[in-house]
Formats: sequence, structure tokens, C-alpha cells
Amino acid sequence: MTPAARTRLATLLLLALTAVWGSTFFLIHDLVEHVPPVDFLAVRFAIAAVVMLVLFWGPVRSLTRREVAIGVGLGLLYGLAQIFQTQGLATTPASVSGFVTGSYVVLTPVFTALILRERVPGSTWVAVGIATAGLALLSLNGFSVGAGEAITLLAAVCYALHIVGLGRYSASRIATGLSVVQVVVIAVICLVGALPGGIVLPRTPAHWASVLYMVVFASILALWVQTWAQAHLPATRAAIIMTVEPVFAAFFAVTLGSETPTWRMVVGGGLVLTAMYAVELLARRRPGELPVEALHHEV
Repeated sequence: MTPAARTRLATLLLLALTAVWGSTFFLIHDLVEHVPPVDFLAVRFAIAAVVMLVLFWGPVRSLTRREVAIGVGLGLLYGLAQIFQTQGLATTPASVSGFVTGSYVVLTPVFTALILRERVPGSTWVAVGIATAGLALLSLNGFSVGAGEAITLLAAVCYALHIVGLGRYSASRIATGLSVVQVVVIAVICLVGALPGGIVLPRTPAHWASVLYMVVFASILALWVQTWAQAHLPATRAAIIMTVEPVFAAFFAVTLGSETPTWRMVVGGGLVLTAMYAVELLARRRPGELPVEALHHEV
């Protein structure tokens, strides 16, 4: 498979991933009314970790100590982001939380420039601005800054650092092992966060079905897809693609939930899709912006 073909596949897989994440919003909304959010995260990622260790122990054993350390660091960032986002939701409206969390699309190129010392093209900054405007229209209806928003911003920082880290260190040959290590670390962090008050388990078959759906598609497959795809995409480009998540969330809320479409959904979603299309179009004109790994490793 050529580098260009791998890049197209990575883009499609990330889009599919955002669709899965978007489909979980209305499921989680119902589930956390009966199970504390941190407890839900602990159960979800603990099951995912056990399944992945059983199925993919071989790829984990083939990792070097350095690669395991990278996986631990990335898992720590993602796990902390989950905890911060969940805690922020306790005092922050879900719509505002979605916008603040989505600010990783702005933070990712900032960290790419500051930490990795990589130049971010001006056209990418324009796409980031369009995506941010779209997120604001999709999510915001009034905004105030308090403790919840500050904690949620920490989640966005962690998500952005996770995206930048995957963009730098992920590679096709270690994607499976690296994703397993991340899930195990995320499970440990969430379990530590849930243990003090005792872990409440889902009680109904419907709630367990929701959890298992998220274990398989939003945890196991999601971490693997993101880890593999980011071996073939620049971090900022991946972040812009992933901002399509709230567009899918709005779509599923309207088609499967009880929400009605609004002009903010239509315009905001259109801006996010415009940003994604623009960055993809520019990337095709500048194939040299592929990450180094994508140019040297086969699938």
C-alpha cells in the first residue's frame, strides 16, 4: 500500500471513529443517570483492558521498554483527560463542556509548534479557526468560566498532548501493542478514581448492552484506530478531522434521540465539515506534510 493510500485509509478510519464517538453521547446520557460517570469509565475500560490483554498479549510482549513507556505516558494523558472531563461535567453544562473539550483542535497545533518545533502552515490555522467557530455554534448557548470549565480545559490540554504524542511516536508495527498499553493504563487510572466511593455497576441488560457497545467500538477499536491512523497523519490534521465528532453527535441525537434540528446545528456542522474538507484538500496538494513514519513503514 502506498503512503497516499495509507493516508486516505487513516482519514476514513478517523472519520468512522468520530461517528462511533458521536453515537455514544445519547447512550452515555442515559447511562450516567444510573451509574456514576467515573464508575462507568472504570467498568468500561477495565473490561476493554482484560479483553485486549487476552487477545493481543503477543504484540504487547514485542514492545521494547521505550515503547511501553511511551504507551504508559499516552495512556496517562488519555486517562487523566477522561477523569478531568467527567469531573468538569459535574458543574458544567454538557454543551459548554463539549466546546471546551473541543478546544484541543486549537491546542494541538500550538503544542506541535511549541513542543515539537514544527512549523504549522497558515492555511492550517485558518482551518482550525473555522472548526472552532463551528464547534462554538454547535455547542455554546451562553458561556461562563468557573471551576468546571477550568477542569474541562485541563482535559482538552491532555487530549491535545495525547494527539501530539501519538502523531510523534505511533507506528504501524506497534499500533496494536501501544493501544493495549494505553487501555490498561486508562483502566487503572479510572479504577483509582472510582474506588474511594465504591464502584456501582450497571443493573439492567440495556445498560450492560450500552457498556459492551462502548467497550468494543468506542474503547478497543477506537484506541487502535486512533493509534494506527495517527502514524499516517500529522497531529493537527488528525485533530481537525476529529472535530467532526460533535457533528455526528448532533446527527444521532436528532435521528435516534428526541432532539430537533436547529440552524446552529446546520451552520455549525457545516463549518466543521468545511474545515475538515479544507485541510484534506490542502494535504493532497502538499503530500510532503505526511509524518515521517507514514513515508517509511508498511501496514
